[in-house]
Amino acid sequence: MTAFSDFRAAVAAVAPTAAAVFGSGLSGAADGHFAAVATIAYADVPGLVPPTVAGHGGRLAVGHWDGVPVVACFGRVHFYEGHGWDRVTALVRMVAELGVKTLLLTNAAGGIRDDLNPGDLMPIRGHLKLLDGQAWRGFAVGDDSGREGEAPAEPGNAWRHLVVLEAATGNPAGVYAALTGPCYETPAEIRALRVMGADAVGMSTAVEAETAAALGLAVAGVSCVTNKAAGLAAGTLSHHDVEAVAKRAVGRLGDTLTAVLTRAG
Repeated sequence: MTAFSDFRAAVAAVAPTAAAVFGSGLSGAADGHFAAVATIAYADVPGLVPPTVAGHGGRLAVGHWDGVPVVACFGRVHFYEGHGWDRVTALVRMVAELGVKTLLLTNAAGGIRDDLNPGDLMPIRGHLKLLDGQAWRGFAVGDDSGREGEAPAEPGNAWRHLVVLEAATGNPAGVYAALTGPCYETPAEIRALRVMGADAVGMSTAVEAETAAALGLAVAGVSCVTNKAAGLAAGTLSHHDVEAVAKRAVGRLGDTLTAVLTRAG
């Protein structure tokens, strides 16, 4: 048997009901919560490729998160790494094929809203998708307004568990702006994003959420604010700082995911 065949057999035995994707530096959220039954590298899963960005481990695991059967995805790949969008969303399609019904997405993001500071967790209630190679469309829970371009499956009805997330994080939900990257935004771009209604900004999650919604999964999302966005605080932004702040927030993120998973499971 191949390594992936063995992993699928473990998934069948565990019968996971949910999956969680961990963004930059956030894999430590699983510590003390997740007990793996089987683990496999993305490179050994047909259709997946390993991440090249620091803080993205590149492995898939199945096991139990505080008693709930879960698939844990440690790391993701990004469009700016040179992958097409089909490759970026392959992880979402894989976990759906493995039978999960709920997907939790986490990411590291820059805070735009004034009350968001490094280390804060922001539940996601909608997104602005400003990505190369994708039709632009913005979404918010309860907002059915359309934009030009082909409309993907709206995650508005799938951004569930918001009440639980807001209670667990202590922060109101916000809108996540997804840009292509890999460069950080300029202060002028951040001012424009604020006018557009963005509360946080990053380089992932939006297309994953739309893919999951199209597959019929319930979606919940949390941004870990690792820095004030460009122009909103002194200093130069770096990925090293992003990872450092993320690692300090993983304890609260783990507890937050437990609140959702025990409800979803």
